[in-house]
Amino acid sequence: MAENKQVTETTQKPAKPKKDFIGRIKKFFKDYKSELKKIVWPSREETIKSSWVVLVALAATALVIGGLDYLFGQLVLLLGKII
Repeated sequence: MAENKQVTETTQKPAKPKKDFIGRIKKFFKDYKSELKKIVWPSREETIKSSWVVLVALAATALVIGGLDYLFGQLVLLLGKII
């Protein structure tokens, strides 16, 4: 026994006018404003502490790289004298 299945045709929706595009832009900016309100900014003290951590890390990194540069430079001079 064969079952009768109805095939429904899918119709494409007509192209929406520019109104839909402008509506999407308005929704984007509305959502954007909503997300901006959720941001929690650090306090002045937290910002200063974080800045000090960055500056100390930067100075330490500069010292390490400078020291390695000096050592490798001296090694190259030493090898130049030997050869």
